[in-house]
Amino acid sequence: MKKLFLAAIMLVCVASIAFATNNSPEYFEGKWNVLVKGTPQGDATIPMRFETKEGATKGYFMADESGQEYEMSSVSIIDGVLTAAFNIQGYDVDINMSEVDGDNAAGSLMGMFDLSATRVK
Repeated sequence: MKKLFLAAIMLVCVASIAFATNNSPEYFEGKWNVLVKGTPQGDATIPMRFETKEGATKGYFMADESGQEYEMSSVSIIDGVLTAAFNIQGYDVDINMSEVDGDNAAGSLMGMFDLSATRVK
């Protein structure tokens, strides 16, 4: 009985750690350089920033070299995948990104164009 109880406790601990890791917005916190590959206009780098306050994650991006940030219309993180929607250069777009390692993420823009993201330090 003790073995079963200890096994159940260990399972709960492992599951809670995995759940916290997969759904944690902290991984995406901060600035990112997001490279979108193979668009009709060629490869494009979009600087982005994500922050979480009071449980809500917000995203910002720069559409040009002016340095002005624009807020994304929506950001969610589910099962370790960040999904964001925003309007850039007159197009409504969405991205998704997942962790590759501590400073890199990968995903797609509109499910059509591959993207790679690198954390700005």
